Amino acid sequence: MDRIIEIINQVLEDEFEIDAELLKPEARLYEDLGLDSLDAVDLIVMVDKELGVRIEEEEARTILTLEDVYATIDELLKEKQ
Repeated sequence: MDRIIEIINQVLEDEFEIDAELLKPEARLYEDLGLDSLDAVDLIVMVDKELGVRIEEEEARTILTLEDVYATIDELLKEKQ
């Protein structure tokens, strides 16, 4: 899980220019981090590229916080093994 958090946070810092201090598990993607729907799609693509797992659209709609992102990716990686 630590590796997932590290990768996602790095992507958010590098690609979306989000301050590392804002990247807390309880941070809401839209309200706290300022992402919009296009950013969310970009994040899903980057997750696929970096970690090799695809978050489906239906599942993506339930992701509201960074903790949700981490948990979803963790679950997908476990299913993949």
